[in-house]
Amino acid sequence: MATDLSITELSGELRDAINKLEVSGDLETVGIVTRVGDGVAWVHGLRSAGYSEVLLIEGTQGEQVEAFALNLNEDEIGAVLLGSDEAVAAGAKVTLKGTVLDVPVGPELLGRVVDPLGNALDGGPAIKTKQRGLVEREAIGVIGRKHVHEPMMTGIMSIDAMFPIGRGQRELIIGDRQTGKTAIAIDTMINQARQKTGVINVYVAIGQKLSKIARLVERLKEEGVMEQTIIVATGPADPASLLYLAPYAATAMGEYFRDNGQHALMIYDDLTKHAVAYRQMSLLLRRPPGREAFPGDVFYLHSRLLERSAKLTDELGAGSLTALPIIETQAGDISAYVPTNVISITDGQIFLETDLFNQGIRPAISAGLSVSRVGGDAQTKSVKSVGSHLKLGLSQYRELASFAQFGSDLDEATKNQIEKGQRLTELLKQHQYQPASVWEQVASIYAVSEGAFDKVSVAKIKEAQTALLTRLWTDHKKDMQELTKGDEKISGESKYAKLILKTAQSVAKGFED
Repeated sequence: MATDLSITELSGELRDAINKLEVSGDLETVGIVTRVGDGVAWVHGLRSAGYSEVLLIEGTQGEQVEAFALNLNEDEIGAVLLGSDEAVAAGAKVTLKGTVLDVPVGPELLGRVVDPLGNALDGGPAIKTKQRGLVEREAIGVIGRKHVHEPMMTGIMSIDAMFPIGRGQRELIIGDRQTGKTAIAIDTMINQARQKTGVINVYVAIGQKLSKIARLVERLKEEGVMEQTIIVATGPADPASLLYLAPYAATAMGEYFRDNGQHALMIYDDLTKHAVAYRQMSLLLRRPPGREAFPGDVFYLHSRLLERSAKLTDELGAGSLTALPIIETQAGDISAYVPTNVISITDGQIFLETDLFNQGIRPAISAGLSVSRVGGDAQTKSVKSVGSHLKLGLSQYRELASFAQFGSDLDEATKNQIEKGQRLTELLKQHQYQPASVWEQVASIYAVSEGAFDKVSVAKIKEAQTALLTRLWTDHKKDMQELTKGDEKISGESKYAKLILKTAQSVAKGFED
């Protein structure tokens, strides 16, 4: 009996003791910063951390500094800081946030200038979005993609006629510094607003001068483009980690619109600076350097970014994400490491030549080295019919022109071809911020190609073009609006071809010498 009593008492005491226990839910994995410098913190512990996972580091002033894990060694993590390394000291406590990097996405970002983390840089109110998107995200698979078949008109005649871009395409803009690379991208953005295409622009400035970004914002506001544009900006003084994240974060913002059945245009200005920022981070993380000191995965750096641009199937909403990456070359060397990488990733390239730029041929597009591999399917019938011969004609003209410098005894056919090439070259010159609509491109190219302006001197070609377009719009506005749809092939027998040719011949008489 005594034994039974003692067991009862014991079980009662145990029950009371268990009831008094306080279970703490604050247990967490903690690491320690062993050393820090140049934007990189080395953390001991946290063996459960994943690649690109966000770490929270205790700052010297009690604040939390965010970083993300890039090097995952057994005994140490190499993490890149998203803020200043001056706020972090050795011995600081590090915890896992439990998420990978994400950024705010949604229509609330339209018209705003933000950093790669989604913080406002334009002095406006803080940005609050209903959704967030992953910075690093796997590209859509083959089954979810549709072939590129809708035009993305740039408004630049030489591009739309010779190297057309389609929605969902990746077209590289490549050339030396100060050859007009950004100008092409900006004109494409402006053209989307003027033609009311509904395309959302996402412009990523990677390490660009802040004064340049400010000028761009002002210009886009003047043109009425800013309300359908997101600008993700990083300056030269920003940490390499932000320059590295900028294009991925901006792509996440663009993907939101693509996945909701809309069309978005990504402009990466420029991926050379992006590769340099990644090289800096990799060297600081003690990763082995390869060619030009770039790490071995610099190809994957850009391929996983640009593969996210695609035209989706109808089942997925038929949205699209078009990419215009920009690469800066040194002395026209397109065979350098990063340029060849991006050329092999993209669906074509627009190569800008310094010599052409200095000759006053702007945009300074090289007809021989530029190509669009998939855009032909997206070209409108009218532009395709007038522009199909342009590339070959211009390439032959430039060859003949350089050959003609060595002698004056040229046969009549060669002289005619050179003169026609000069007129076409003059016609394709365009001032910045003046993108041309479909009917303007078709009428201009058809008139010159068919010889309507053969008796007009090269110096007066642009004046004659302006007069032709003014006359066509004044006298045949409805026809030109119909022509803008681009559904009809322009050939000798078509109504529009006869109309353009007749008007051009009439206009040309006023400009003949």
